[in-house]
Amino acid sequence: MSDGVNDDGRRDGPEPVGIDELLERVRSGFVRVGPREAAAAAHDGALLVDIRYAELRERDGLIPGALVVERNELEWRLDPQGSHRARQAVGHDLPIVIICNEGYASSLAAASLHRLGLHRATDLIGGFQAWRAAGLPVVET
Repeated sequence: MSDGVNDDGRRDGPEPVGIDELLERVRSGFVRVGPREAAAAAHDGALLVDIRYAELRERDGLIPGALVVERNELEWRLDPQGSHRARQAVGHDLPIVIICNEGYASSLAAASLHRLGLHRATDLIGGFQAWRAAGLPVVET
């Protein structure tokens, strides 16, 4: 049938999962980092990528040196083979730490980067809020 339903009445494709289960599944594919680990990784050459939307960045500030890429552009900007890549997207071996506001959307974003071959992508546990709570540098906008 053309509507995505098998002859026996079942839907084609993967079984639906809830967001909590999906997060658990994608997070099992990489090692997440805490704020101090993310800062150390940046010091060692990792790319910190802030995917928070503009209102949150304006309200809470920025992490110095982080590349700001809104979530809807992430894959295009970080694909080292892409025509719209950021100059920092230099290769598939680049260590990347994705940062959202609280550490949820960043996990899904990191998993998406893994599917592009960016196997060293991870995310910040607790997101920007954990970074700030750890007393790490923030620049007000």
